[in-house]
Amino acid sequence: MFERSELTVAENYFLKPGYILVPRLPTVISTVLGSCVAICLYDRKRKAGGMSHFQMPSISRVEEATARYGNVSTLALIGMMLEDGSKIKNLEAQLFGGAFQPRTSLKNVGTENIRVARMILRRRRIPIVSEDVGGEKGRKVVYNTTTNEVAVIKVDKIRQGDWFPYVANR
Repeated sequence: MFERSELTVAENYFLKPGYILVPRLPTVISTVLGSCVAICLYDRKRKAGGMSHFQMPSISRVEEATARYGNVSTLALIGMMLEDGSKIKNLEAQLFGGAFQPRTSLKNVGTENIRVARMILRRRRIPIVSEDVGGEKGRKVVYNTTTNEVAVIKVDKIRQGDWFPYVANR
């Protein structure tokens, strides 16, 4: 006798800079990074994950604090995972981005972005189990929140096509 099982198809979502997503349903989150950093947090026990994408390392002025800044974004992602039922001891992180292209920028923001993410994750005792950071190449990151699988495509230059099929909407 053949029995059909229900397969859950993951939703697709494009995460823009300065945003955080902790979905309730299986989701494939994509983003494009240059000097920005994306953190994927995964709860090994609940089999659920989320992602943040930030542009700048930190800000200290509370009135200007948004998820565009690594210190705000990283703590908010952790907080959202905990609110959703995760426990710190079950979390693990993957870290991506932080490129530096000296031809187009004078300041290496990418290295500072990486440093802030690592520091906060270390202080919260969340292990980084995988990373693809630094260098001069941009990245397109595709993350499955249910399986914790990530695909990284490196490019010399972020092109309009790297945003496809998310150009018009999420």
